[in-house]
Amino acid sequence: MANGVINVAVLGSTGSIGRSTLDVIAASRGRLRPFGLTANSRLEEALRQAWHVRPRWLVATDPHLARQFAWGDLPPETELLVGDEGVERLVADPEVDIVVAAMVGMAGLRGTWAAVRASKRVALANKEALVAAGPLMMDLARQNGATILPVDSEHSAIFQALQAGNRQQVRRLVLTASGGPFRRHSAEQMAAVTVEQALAHPTWAMGKKITIDSATMMNKALEIIEARWLFDVPADQIAVVVHPQSIVHSMVEFCDGCVMAQLSPPDMKLPIQYALSFPERWTGPALQFDWSHMMELDFYPPDPQRFPALSLGHEAARLGGTAGAVLSAANEAAVALFLEGDLRFTEIVPACRSVLQQHTFEVHPSLEQLLRLDAWARQEVSKWICA
Repeated sequence: MANGVINVAVLGSTGSIGRSTLDVIAASRGRLRPFGLTANSRLEEALRQAWHVRPRWLVATDPHLARQFAWGDLPPETELLVGDEGVERLVADPEVDIVVAAMVGMAGLRGTWAAVRASKRVALANKEALVAAGPLMMDLARQNGATILPVDSEHSAIFQALQAGNRQQVRRLVLTASGGPFRRHSAEQMAAVTVEQALAHPTWAMGKKITIDSATMMNKALEIIEARWLFDVPADQIAVVVHPQSIVHSMVEFCDGCVMAQLSPPDMKLPIQYALSFPERWTGPALQFDWSHMMELDFYPPDPQRFPALSLGHEAARLGGTAGAVLSAANEAAVALFLEGDLRFTEIVPACRSVLQQHTFEVHPSLEQLLRLDAWARQEVSKWICA
């Protein structure tokens, strides 16, 4: 860290997590520097960001779109890189201290893998990296001395609460879920859900894919798998509770009955900053509580009939191997079909279950096998397109 400044590479800088990361960097009083940015399709926004923060590197991850874009107006101190090779060059740069893995879906796996292989601290917002390749990723981190710190609000909350004890004293990890917009819907109402309704999250402002995952509670299923590998806790020690206010972001229950919870207003800037500043805490741009107003906190168990995705998450977490990669890929493809109007809301989880059950399970897959299964699972989901 040259002159005490922490150089940050932001993978997926134009997404919601990426933009919030740049806000955290801007508020860091010079302690953080945006050293590199990557973007896939929002190249005009990426170019505006480059002019605003003047990074050393800007990576356009889609070579086809990069060739079609006019790059003549790039800042003079910023060099353009393209494709997966560009991402790998960025994260391996010896001047990069922290890599924020904020790319959505399996597209973020290779960049996260390269950052871990390069022994970086990785602020992980990309669920799929651990859902699909959790054992491989954690083994690679141990071999290379890399550090993986969670940015997901739930896993950040667990990470913070774990500081109150040690892993041998943990009885249970409790992930909180807002329940999304349909936590009180009947089966008939769920069957008629539209894209617009599913995108109307009551608490968080997120990207489309993550918002749909919240509505089906597939986000919680994926978080169960992620927590299984990130914290090295068996699947049966991970629970989910619905908490509509999204104030308690998750909890750790210890063997003596003590429950440690992390509370904060729903603002992703806090877990992002904690991953960048750990083990320190800084004053930052995240929302603060107003303790002069009354606040109620409600908790209740999720309905397994209304949200069958949760059982899939526990199943994939128990199985390990290729199960997480197949479930994650199938869900990503199914959500895309729903957003395009080619799949009903209530068909997302059944499509994922069908593909998971059909695949040839492998206990110890290679990264190449996981990537092949990712492509296979997406193709299988396409068979569910509405007639």
